[in-house]
Amino acid sequence: MDGATTAGVVIGMDPHKRSVTIEVMTADESIVHRGRYATDEAGFTALLEHAEQWPQRVWAVEGCNGIGRHVATRLVAAGEQVVDVPPKLSARVRTFATGQGRKTDATDAHSVALVGTRMSGLRPVVADADRDVLRILVDRRRSIGEEHTYKINQLHALLLELVPGGAKRDLSAAQARKILTGVRPRDVVGKTRKRVATELVADLERLYARKKAANKELTVLLRATGTTLTDLHGIGPSGAARLLVEVGDITRFPDKGHFASWTGTAPIDASSGDNVRHRLSRGGNRKINRVLHIMAVVQLRNATEGRAYYDRKVAAGKTPNEAMRCLKRRLSDLVYRALLDDLSRGAATGPGGHTGNGSDSSATGSQPDTGSSDKSLPGPATTKPTTGIPKAS
Repeated sequence: MDGATTAGVVIGMDPHKRSVTIEVMTADESIVHRGRYATDEAGFTALLEHAEQWPQRVWAVEGCNGIGRHVATRLVAAGEQVVDVPPKLSARVRTFATGQGRKTDATDAHSVALVGTRMSGLRPVVADADRDVLRILVDRRRSIGEEHTYKINQLHALLLELVPGGAKRDLSAAQARKILTGVRPRDVVGKTRKRVATELVADLERLYARKKAANKELTVLLRATGTTLTDLHGIGPSGAARLLVEVGDITRFPDKGHFASWTGTAPIDASSGDNVRHRLSRGGNRKINRVLHIMAVVQLRNATEGRAYYDRKVAAGKTPNEAMRCLKRRLSDLVYRALLDDLSRGAATGPGGHTGNGSDSSATGSQPDTGSSDKSLPGPATTKPTTGIPKAS
């Protein structure tokens, strides 16, 4: 045990809301401690006090963008060095290490510790107040949008029962209120439907005001970052903020192919023998994939280069879905170039970005027609990640 106290260790952590399970592992993958601690003030203090016996330590926390965020930020605030272990990566290691995929807190902590010990280039967790503020606000904006969708669906269901044929698809609160003004049900069921529908209209009006205020607040914050993402056709304040929050440091992606793999827009090579084919990737960051999908839909609705590119793909024999996937890949490349261009101009590309980078990426227009690619997943990275963690010994 005395030797373990002087050597560097990786503390793998499987986090939950009210407790964390840890495993302390040395560079030769020897296990020197296992434990479970509460996440309240007393439990967190005990965790830090116990970890002090290993002066050279790195915390490897699973899911720092999800369930592990609350404990990772507390560790960083306490001056600890923390790296993020993606859940998919730890799941693969768990399968290889145990020979099966059974999950327990102890096996999860063990797989996280193995990832932290074996893998270099894991993304460090850093304190970034601007990014945290942007994340809180964009999550709030998303929840308002989801609530709006839920209530508008309820309203449509009631109007279908009150008005023959229902209302049009793109229905505003004012239009719904006008429709309800002309509805005069005589039975108690119809009167109840109208009352509830009227209440939903009032809810939608309040939600619209909240959406407008949230978009305005995001726009002000985005303007302060100097990002040009909102100049791209089809990306609004919410989409730009989501990109900045999720991407963080764009230089962690060696090239546009790896970025497309992360966004889930790079098709997966499924060729076998002489049969050359690709299939849709359902991996990657689904939040960012949704942003790119909305961007593609908006471009298709207007006379843009994106629409022209889509039409060319369809004319060449692609199905509409295949053409849409090609367009999303092009848009992924365009976003990647825009983020690099922001970096090369010395603009703060949002939370987590670095200024003054010497990238030689050229400026690009707001349409997906400049040096982009719809190739499949990239090969191994030829450049080293810009961030890394010190070895455990």
